[in-house]
Amino acid sequence: MGLGISTLFGGIAASCCATLACQGCQCLAVGIAKTSARVAYCALFFLSMILSWVLRDYAKPMMMKIPWIVRGYAESALDGDTWYGQQAVYRVSFGNFTFFLALCMVLMGVKDRSDSRDIIHHGSWHLKFLAWIILMIFPFFLPPVLIDAYAWMARFGSGAFLVVQMIILLDFAAAWNQSWASKESEKWLYALLAVTVGLYLGSAVAIGFMFHWFHPDPSCSLNALLLSMTLVLCLCFSMVSVHPSVPSGSLMPSAVITAYCTYLCFSALSSEPASYTCNGISRDASTLSASTLSAGMLLTMLSVVYSALRAGSNSSFFNTSDVENSSQDPDAGARLGPYQQLVTAGGDLPEEPDLEPEDQEMKRAAAPLGPVQYNYSFFHLIFALASMYVAMLMTGWGEESEEQDKIDVGWISVWVKIISQWATALLYSWTLLAPILLPDRDFGF
Repeated sequence: MGLGISTLFGGIAASCCATLACQGCQCLAVGIAKTSARVAYCALFFLSMILSWVLRDYAKPMMMKIPWIVRGYAESALDGDTWYGQQAVYRVSFGNFTFFLALCMVLMGVKDRSDSRDIIHHGSWHLKFLAWIILMIFPFFLPPVLIDAYAWMARFGSGAFLVVQMIILLDFAAAWNQSWASKESEKWLYALLAVTVGLYLGSAVAIGFMFHWFHPDPSCSLNALLLSMTLVLCLCFSMVSVHPSVPSGSLMPSAVITAYCTYLCFSALSSEPASYTCNGISRDASTLSASTLSAGMLLTMLSVVYSALRAGSNSSFFNTSDVENSSQDPDAGARLGPYQQLVTAGGDLPEEPDLEPEDQEMKRAAAPLGPVQYNYSFFHLIFALASMYVAMLMTGWGEESEEQDKIDVGWISVWVKIISQWATALLYSWTLLAPILLPDRDFGF
């Protein structure tokens, strides 16, 4: 009798704890969403990355109990741990991709906050979280042949994500240089000079360390070639940028691209397999603790989240002309109401703590609103492409040698980053030379 009562009370206590935990997560999600919709989407995206990481390394026992997945393994040439891990990552990525792609399509053409679809982007978080969970589970009911087709499609989607990153970086470097160079005070010019010199010096020091880490003996000719090409590329487009005949040339954007190319070179060489004798970083990392490796993986995932957020939010060339006109007209802000001014400035509408979330959404919908501050559809498209990119990082671009407790390791990852570096250098060089080679065309700078 006493055992039954204790069991009953134990079940009640467990149920209460689970309910409180769910309510706590719900309150946390609502609180994040109130702060910024973009932060909430980033949190959801980061959660999917953690799920992919865990399932990649530990999902095999669970997936071996799903008959249609087991039948797919019988036709695979990979070992069990690798195949099941890749299948789990691809299925989570497919669910995340579907979620963000659906939002991208639904929100296509939203130009003003008064659009009835604006609430889909900023509100209804309970329904969106439920839809996200369903889409995380649904891919595990699909046959492996469909998931393999998605994995091949993800390779192209990841390439598109990297291309967008290059374009955004070039636009950022040019806008930064123009913003500081146009200031009337000389202190901004000195700051511009300091940043330029600092980026070049930092890149030179980093390349020197990389020669020490990744070229331990003369037999490492491949690493020496990649490092030398990095130096040559950076030197070439830097010299072109200061040539008198280049109308839009400047050393500051060249310094930013130099630093980025140096980072890509380091990231590529760090992605070489640990068994490769020329990878001094991986050889030393084999003695690191699990917590240090985990911290490195988390840092990689956070950088992907930030890249997706930056690319999705920096979509000014996709915005409507109304937003541009309001930003160019100095008197436009005076003609806008308080809500429009706040939205145009990049803020969120003020929340009233006495109102329930549903009432907040109704008040937001009834308030006079202005143009959107970024393109919602493009924002979700970038996160859909980033979902594909994460799948490639987690699986080493589908390579069999992807190691447990590591992300983005393998020769395919190495060459993807090296090609991205070359493409970035060539794209930046084209922006410098295009006005000279095609003088009859207006490039906007």
